[in-house]
Amino acid sequence: MKMRYLVLGLIMGLMACSNNTKTTPITRPAFSADSAYLYIAQQVQMGPRVPDSKAHTECVIYLVEQLRRFGAEVTLQQGKMTNYAGLPQQIFNVVGHFSADSLRESILLCAHYDSRPWCDQEEEYDMRFQGVPAANDGASGVGVLLEIARQIQALQQQDKPLRTPIDIVFFDCEDMGTPDFYTGLQRENTWCLGSQLWANEYAFGDNKPVSDKYAFGILLDMVGAPNATFPKEFFSIQYAQQYVDLIWHKAAKLGYSSYFVSANAYPITDDHYYVSSITGIPCVDIINYDATNNTGFPFWWHTTMDNMNQINRSTLQAVGETVLSCLN
Repeated sequence: MKMRYLVLGLIMGLMACSNNTKTTPITRPAFSADSAYLYIAQQVQMGPRVPDSKAHTECVIYLVEQLRRFGAEVTLQQGKMTNYAGLPQQIFNVVGHFSADSLRESILLCAHYDSRPWCDQEEEYDMRFQGVPAANDGASGVGVLLEIARQIQALQQQDKPLRTPIDIVFFDCEDMGTPDFYTGLQRENTWCLGSQLWANEYAFGDNKPVSDKYAFGILLDMVGAPNATFPKEFFSIQYAQQYVDLIWHKAAKLGYSSYFVSANAYPITDDHYYVSSITGIPCVDIINYDATNNTGFPFWWHTTMDNMNQINRSTLQAVGETVLSCLN
């Protein structure tokens, strides 16, 4: 009998403690997945944004106009890099700068906007020579960053100036790497031509792109798929462990651990690698992996299936809120 009363007392005590405990509500950054989705759809409607194509030029104009509409100081970085065939490739990087009332080091946010010229992961050979629609592998990261730019403007209009300067960079020619069917001389560093140009100009050029100093950077690549998972990529840990921990911690606090998983992933040559290795800026790659495929990427990667069916608003919301929570 005494034991029964003792247990009952413990239960009542725990219930009382539970009733008196106040949970602190999570403060979520303002982010609209619907807007990000729209920006992605607008890019896809242009057709594959293959370098040197009409759709590519249309996309450059679109990005410049959108960033200016959201109050950014916009510059267009132009140059040439050698492509996989040894030929000069024209590059157009779009840079938007948001200033702040502080002397803090800037934060770099980036994504690539170009489409791969070949669907070289298609099973049917004849389909491999089409441009990738690139809804996820390209447009998704751009769409999230455009929505972040819109939210930055909204804060400034509410007389809430940024505490940290932010640069948004849309890299060109990330997906111009050597196609699988190419049988010529195999060259190194054929991927991520736009970020290589940007990084070399920043590190060694006379005219640095906008900001003189960055605290860290975040790269978004393939961030819109349903049930996407973003493990901690090897080069991100190598060059930016502190900021990997920050981003994944922020995601966990927001309830997005199912997206930002705690597993580590193998190295990937993406724009962040050249940003970090050439400039010394610690840059983190948020990128979708799929360990069930031998490529390490989802089934639609570098195929005609990379269309709006691969874009999910819940995933966009998780990424957008997480990145925004890291900015101030």
